[in-house]
Amino acid sequence: MNPCTAVALLPPPKYAVALAALGQSPEPGHVLCELGEGHEEAHAAMLWDHYQDGRSGSAVWARWGAGAARLAPLPWCGVLDPRDADAACGLFAGHPAPHDWEIVDPTDEAITRELARHHPHLFH
Repeated sequence: MNPCTAVALLPPPKYAVALAALGQSPEPGHVLCELGEGHEEAHAAMLWDHYQDGRSGSAVWARWGAGAARLAPLPWCGVLDPRDADAACGLFAGHPAPHDWEIVDPTDEAITRELARHHPHLFH
């Protein structure tokens, strides 16, 4: 399945604005939805891992729809990739189908094929 192509601009965090040089405001940053195309829930992009007691049990996600974006700590999806028992889905628990290994970005795939063709030693 192709990825969703939704994009959101997020304002810079308040701490970045506070640390900016006088008269120089940080620019907003963009995030891309990581869910599969055609989902009906809010868009989602993982921003950073959230560690508690030295373990990553969740991540902070940007979620957005028609209104403003919001940040939410969400637990990781625990479903294991059937092709690799050591890899779990990289999306949040309860995300709409499909799992991340079923979402294939055609541009990313084309770049990977070209890199593998020109630099096969990198793909062993």
